[in-house]
Amino acid sequence: MIKTFKANNPSNNFLLFVYGLALKFVIFLHPVTPKAQVSAGVLYKYLLQLLSPIGAGSPVIYSILSFLLIFIQALSFNTIVNTQRMLQRPTYLVGMSYLLITSLFGDWFGLSAPLIVNTFLIWVWSKLCFLHTDPAPKTTVFNIGLAIGVATFFYYPSIVFTLLALVGLAIARPFKLPEWLIALTGILTPFYFFGAWLFLTGKWSSYQMPQTGLMLPAFYETKWAFAAILLILVTMLIGIVFIQNNLRRQVVQTRKSWQLIYLYLVVAAAIPFFNIASSFTYWILTAVPASLIVASAFFYPEKKWIPLVIHWAMVGIVVIVSYFLP
Repeated sequence: MIKTFKANNPSNNFLLFVYGLALKFVIFLHPVTPKAQVSAGVLYKYLLQLLSPIGAGSPVIYSILSFLLIFIQALSFNTIVNTQRMLQRPTYLVGMSYLLITSLFGDWFGLSAPLIVNTFLIWVWSKLCFLHTDPAPKTTVFNIGLAIGVATFFYYPSIVFTLLALVGLAIARPFKLPEWLIALTGILTPFYFFGAWLFLTGKWSSYQMPQTGLMLPAFYETKWAFAAILLILVTMLIGIVFIQNNLRRQVVQTRKSWQLIYLYLVVAAAIPFFNIASSFTYWILTAVPASLIVASAFFYPEKKWIPLVIHWAMVGIVVIVSYFLP
């Protein structure tokens, strides 16, 4: 698989779909009906209400939507990485890594609010990467803020990604106060219109904001989940070593894109601390930046057995988690 997806072959689009389907086939055998958690936003709750008549009779609809969303995210993120030339040559390893990582944990199988938010964040990260050549930067900066604001209405702690927007803006462009204010305006715009809607419909006094707060996340996972976490961290460490060794050969803008990925990872890893209930589902926000670092560990080593062993070890954990655990 490593050799297949390392090549930039258009047929890999279809092979990536088949690969993801094979990894995630269990979600079609045992569909998970999602439930809105305390930190879920109003748009996510509304989406579940729309799907509930269909889901009551055919819960597989949630599995179909979850798989399609993850596949589109994998393909989109892979395309952006190739366009940014963040690896030495175009490859499908990033998309493969994202599909693989999101298959390692049973808590990530469902159509969750953080999974939907990943779509917004991939777009935000891509716009920050291309901001230096954008002919209309103020419009793009507003749209970046708007995307984060809308994402908050799916998963309330996403507001923390304001940090990604502002620090990312400082990395991508010279400091200009009006652009920072425009970004903040974009973030606040959905809140303004939602507040106006609540006021005009007389629901202002009865509406309750999603609950959030600072807490130390607790892990109630199996030993296989901890093995998967350890394997991902070791693979990321290998990937970071190779990334740093090759960073000097890359152009300045590509280096900035790598800085944005590290920033993305740090902010995503902080999100689970801004909840009042522990759930491993929240950590899926780290899967996007982690998949690029893991893909680097698959791409760069000259000793081909290293990525092969890591890949099949991850696949083995996927099989165990999917079919041999209750």
